[in-house]
Amino acid sequence: MECIPSIDLRRGGVVRLKQGDFARVSEYSHEPVALAQSYAAAGAKRLHVVDLDSAAGEGTNLEVIRRLCAGADLKVQVGGGVRDEAGLHALLDAGAAAVVIGSLAVRDPDKVRGWLKLHGGERIVLAFDVRPDAASSPEVLTNAWRDAGGLSLWELVPRYLDAGLKKVLCTDVTRDGLLDGPNITLYKECLRRFPALEWQASGGVSGIGDVAALAGAGLPAIIIGRALLEGRVEPEILGVHP
Repeated sequence: MECIPSIDLRRGGVVRLKQGDFARVSEYSHEPVALAQSYAAAGAKRLHVVDLDSAAGEGTNLEVIRRLCAGADLKVQVGGGVRDEAGLHALLDAGAAAVVIGSLAVRDPDKVRGWLKLHGGERIVLAFDVRPDAASSPEVLTNAWRDAGGLSLWELVPRYLDAGLKKVLCTDVTRDGLLDGPNITLYKECLRRFPALEWQASGGVSGIGDVAALAGAGLPAIIIGRALLEGRVEPEILGVHP
């Protein structure tokens, strides 16, 4: 299993939100590029970046993203607020190895299917933020987790399989940023239903025990944000690769 460090950007700085709530933000003193370089030095191969300003429709961190892509020896996947082709190409032109598409994949599947076919499953990652009542019915949320899409994860993923889908980032929004542990049951069900996909688990990692539990469940990759920033997981874990 690969551990992928995450950097969330707001107004050019490194932050973390609790359950996607902009009113519950933690700010960190790290300079983004220096932080990314430290992750690369620890052995990371990929970096996950979220542009929270773009996601909220309050501007962009494109210049910081450009510096992250150029300044660290990492393959950078970037998401947050991609609403149209111009936004997609802005991130690709900035140097992103992959672009993460979230709400648009729920609202306009035909457009996103076209992007998958054009750019390929290595460059387009789908991100589904879910609020599971149970693993049997994880409801997908949109618009920075503010709106319920009315569809389950199990309904959405099959729409993209024949378009070349390879990677899905799945976040349990009830766990994200809280350090309460990941939803192992959910991710086991993801793997059972769609074993050929690279599932990237996100939300809730609080320590090395959670990393071990996700590895034991067979997850190909996990996203780690706050636990790394606060020293709950040592950066050396980033050097372990499948």
